[in-house]
Amino acid sequence: VIFIEGVSMLTAKAIQDSMLYNGQECSTRYLDFSTQPFLTSATASPSLFGLSEVSVLERWRQFYVSNLDQVKAHVAKQFPRQEDEEEAVYQKAVNARAFDIMRSFLPAGASTSLSWATNLRQATDHLKLLLCHPLLEVRRVAEAIQKALMQTHPNSFRRSTSSEEVSYCRWWMEDFYLYQGSVSHHKMKEGVSYKHAFFDGGGLSRYKSILESRPRGVEIPKKLGSLGVMQFEFLLDFGSYRDIQRQRAVIQQMPLLTTEYGFEKWYLEQLPEDVREEAVVTLGVFEHGVISDLTRQFGKVEAQYFIPMGYRVPCQVTGDLPALVYLVELRAGAMVHPTLRLRAQQMAKVLETHFGPSSGLVLHVDYSEVGRFDSRRGGQDIVAKPL
Repeated sequence: VIFIEGVSMLTAKAIQDSMLYNGQECSTRYLDFSTQPFLTSATASPSLFGLSEVSVLERWRQFYVSNLDQVKAHVAKQFPRQEDEEEAVYQKAVNARAFDIMRSFLPAGASTSLSWATNLRQATDHLKLLLCHPLLEVRRVAEAIQKALMQTHPNSFRRSTSSEEVSYCRWWMEDFYLYQGSVSHHKMKEGVSYKHAFFDGGGLSRYKSILESRPRGVEIPKKLGSLGVMQFEFLLDFGSYRDIQRQRAVIQQMPLLTTEYGFEKWYLEQLPEDVREEAVVTLGVFEHGVISDLTRQFGKVEAQYFIPMGYRVPCQVTGDLPALVYLVELRAGAMVHPTLRLRAQQMAKVLETHFGPSSGLVLHVDYSEVGRFDSRRGGQDIVAKPL
């Protein structure tokens, strides 16, 4: 197990960008962002609003910290405690919702910590990519991990990579690794698009009894994955992309975080009016001047550090039927963040439409209202166990 502490959200996602990744990452709910470091590979600290003493990153911190308590009070006013709800659990649920709303204003340069549980071969293979990553921070972290592994496992990490392999990896990582979306993404607003890459519909119909009789919570047999794959595309805020990226059974593109696809409106709709007005003004200034200056100075890849995680990114998810069914049933649950939950419900509808009538597919999906307040979220907590 490798422990990686004090890295940006971008570096955490790079390390986790593998179908073989296994590990944990700190939740934004349990980090104190009044003191949590905000990082960047850049050597300078550009200013916002013409104030040289206030960096872009610190402006986002200021907005988050100064408005968090007001958002908590607004959530509590919107969703008063019911008689059957325990006070402590209810308050934790209020706090959790407020944290989930305000995380949208945290920049991707906000620091986090994670663990990576791996075997030696998988570490070797993934480090080859991380050492060629477009972000300088990722390359430096990969170098530190490799150095540590060479000390602890010298027989496994002493072989050097050929110059041809390094050159090839650097080339394709630089030009093709970060996904910037397609024409369909620019036409999208709130839905999902899809296409069959390959599917043997006749073969799937042979398993109709298996699909019809599957109990809730039981996975579809993996062998049905041989019958084909489907690809979904949609827009999702980067904060929620961090959640769906955890689905290892599907292939996903790592998106480039920009302001091109707009800020997710759901977050703004959850704010009290005065905070919403401040947010709109701050985001407007950022979009119509600050981000273009940052991009000119540092380039699109490095500019990601300064962009809040509420901005939407183009997502592409490709998987076979067992993997997609597992994803939509899990991510459509009431405890899932609303912006991701909506996309999971939309993907589930597509699967039901295409495979329900002909192949008997039955999905166990929670289609209850997206965004409703559920005090059970207060039971999701991290506490120290007594020794």
